[in-house]
Amino acid sequence: MKRRILGGTGISVSEYALGAMMFGAWGNKDHDESVRIVHRALDAGINFVDTADIYSSGESEEIVGKALKDRRDDVVLATKVHNQMGPDDNHRGNSRRWITRAVEDSLRRLGTDHIDLYQIHRPDPATDVEETLDVLTDLVRSGKVRAVGCSTFPAEQIVEAHWVSERRGYVRFRTEQPPYSILARSVEAAVLPTAQRYGMGVLTWGPLSAGWLSGRYTQATDIDLDSGTTRTALERHKFDPSLPENAAKLTAVNELAKLAGEAGLSLPHLAVAFVRAHPAVSSVIIGPRTLEQLDDLLIGADVELTGDVLDRIDEIVPPGVDLNRADAYYVPPALADASLRRR
Repeated sequence: MKRRILGGTGISVSEYALGAMMFGAWGNKDHDESVRIVHRALDAGINFVDTADIYSSGESEEIVGKALKDRRDDVVLATKVHNQMGPDDNHRGNSRRWITRAVEDSLRRLGTDHIDLYQIHRPDPATDVEETLDVLTDLVRSGKVRAVGCSTFPAEQIVEAHWVSERRGYVRFRTEQPPYSILARSVEAAVLPTAQRYGMGVLTWGPLSAGWLSGRYTQATDIDLDSGTTRTALERHKFDPSLPENAAKLTAVNELAKLAGEAGLSLPHLAVAFVRAHPAVSSVIIGPRTLEQLDDLLIGADVELTGDVLDRIDEIVPPGVDLNRADAYYVPPALADASLRRR
């Protein structure tokens, strides 16, 4: 497994990061198998593990903690804070009050005394970014956190955070974790160039675009919108093939599968190699639910796409384009809340 330096941190990380979102109730409920997945990934050369407090309501962090019990020093461990973790409205967000408590909860679940990369999972319009950076600075100085980053932040908020850090002498976001795949390329326009401009590491998530690029969906009838607990049913707006943007994804998937076959690759290997090829990307988060899925992704770890193949991908899905805007996973408050557009 090849390594890259994570932004300007000096931390060496594998080109694949193991994402733990599928460990626990959200995915694989077998803790022992999830632990084996972590160990298999580490044995294959992956040294970067990413989770979040919200994943299965803390269960993912607990599983990761079990898996790393005797291997913690060999792993760059990342987790995230922001999402609702309890019934109270203050059990969420990017405030000093919540982050101070949430980091202790994560440390306890992970069974460690420090987090290598602590990330703000989403922007919080209710909290001044100065408040957030202030408490993150305290956590770094206390030794509980080694570096801090953001996830799914728009470019303008990344810039604002860096300006505040410079003016106030706070630690700065060293990484950004955006969604990025062949079908969701909007981050190429501003987020990735902004990260490069500020010397940030980039660890991307969703290279298989929620399964669209796994080879699972080749026609509309492959998409099950009727099983209430499946992702396709819970996020219908991202899967319903009757919607034009999802019909466009299905067309693109079939063209990409043909291209992958011509290049002697599987569709998932093509998809992950595409993300890894961008010069801004430090590490690609893969999120296997089973050992078989992990093993298949590991086979493609050394795939390098030629310029001709990358040009063909650009023809199928143009640079900077999200075929479905919902796949950007962040809607600015001014667009999501109609009251902000009315007098």
